[in-house]
Amino acid sequence: MNATRPVAAEIPLYAGTDLASIARLFADTTRATFCLALLDNRAWTPTELARHAGVALSTATEHLNALVAGGLLTEERQGRHRYVHLANPHIADLIETLAAAAPLHPSPAPRTLSADTRRRALAHARTCYDHLAGTLGVAITNAMTDHALIDWQQGLRLTPTGEKWLSDQGIKVAATGRRPALRPCLDWTERRPHLAGTIPAALCDHALAHGWIKRIGSTRAVIVTPAGRDVLGERLGLSAEILTPAAS
Repeated sequence: MNATRPVAAEIPLYAGTDLASIARLFADTTRATFCLALLDNRAWTPTELARHAGVALSTATEHLNALVAGGLLTEERQGRHRYVHLANPHIADLIETLAAAAPLHPSPAPRTLSADTRRRALAHARTCYDHLAGTLGVAITNAMTDHALIDWQQGLRLTPTGEKWLSDQGIKVAATGRRPALRPCLDWTERRPHLAGTIPAALCDHALAHGWIKRIGSTRAVIVTPAGRDVLGERLGLSAEILTPAAS
């Protein structure tokens, strides 16, 4: 009888080297801080990221060069200015997954009231690259499940009821290559899944465009507007407690 060859033996040796090279890019606090900041789906300058991470511009530039060379970031130049952003949504999903897998340590108490307000706002509702996360993102995921808009039984999928619901809201989902329509993404503050993929991205875009949510300053935090509370309360059954800003 022929023995079945282990699957691991079919993986080329260079794959381990490639995986290790990607892991090394994340194995630095400054580079990890940059990656988390870039989850806001904006382009940042090295100066902005250096200030955000509290490092010298020369240090930031060295780390950014490594992240670009490793394929995690892409860069654009406009005149003398250099901008960097995440290479694609798959990188954003990877960063969020790694953040959720990190050991859960008690967060140090914020030093100022404004810092505490920012922390609460991010935990309540934020964008994770191009979809919603935090308490709001998880609540939307649960509501879509409860209303049979999505089904988890045989792989996460949109149901016919869900297709009609999206159509009724006027939400148009763009087909973008190999990116899945729906994918569970473990939320790093809630430790429960929120939805990633082209459908949640379309929902987030629609919510921003129609004023259901709005960004808080230049952060990833968003707030549900009065119009959004009416819509999400009526059409998804979200409670006023969920839709109320965490800092209020």
